[in-house]
Amino acid sequence: MRSTFTRNHTAVAVACALALGVFSATANSQVRDMNGNIDEKSLLVDSQGAPVKNSYGECWHTATGPAPSWTAGCHAAVPAPVAQYVAPAPAPVVMAAAAPLPVYERVAFDANVLFDSDKSALRPAGRDKLDAFVSNIRGLESQSIVAIGYADRMGTDASNQVLSQQRVDTVKSYLVGKGIASNRVQTNAKGETQPTTALGDCKDANNPTNVACMQPDRHVFIEVSGTRLVN
Repeated sequence: MRSTFTRNHTAVAVACALALGVFSATANSQVRDMNGNIDEKSLLVDSQGAPVKNSYGECWHTATGPAPSWTAGCHAAVPAPVAQYVAPAPAPVVMAAAAPLPVYERVAFDANVLFDSDKSALRPAGRDKLDAFVSNIRGLESQSIVAIGYADRMGTDASNQVLSQQRVDTVKSYLVGKGIASNRVQTNAKGETQPTTALGDCKDANNPTNVACMQPDRHVFIEVSGTRLVN
């Protein structure tokens, strides 16, 4: 009996001594704040720096308030949350409207200027037609204006050739006077070789009826074609 008591007594004494050593170490290892107060969130540790746990694996904290001093697990410091970077939404891209492409149209104009018998001077109606022609071709990109003079069948071939040339020269001079470049107006004289009236018509050459009948043969025809920017 004595030897059993001695062994048990000795074991209890050793355990107590170890416990006292642990708590002595933990008492000295308590963390205090700047005012000297115990940090209630700190863990009790032994002399080796390990947290002091009970038989259930719970850690002993230094808290002395109403919360239990034994807590489940030894809590590591929770890192402060790091704000996530959110890239700013890209600014909307505004596409500039493309400039519209120029649009061109192809156009053609002509005019027929009549003359009196055996004359090359312009009539008032002929000037009006040429003025309208000049107005119509403004802004027109063209190679050239073609003007062709004609004569009726009265008189000789030679005189009618000269008369048709005089008539077309009169028309060209008028166009140049309105601002058209001289080198843009190409002329030609046909005389009586290409009459507008049929050969079987206008048979009597010396009476007023025949002169009036051949009026379409005494003329200058002008024409032009090209492209122009659409407004």
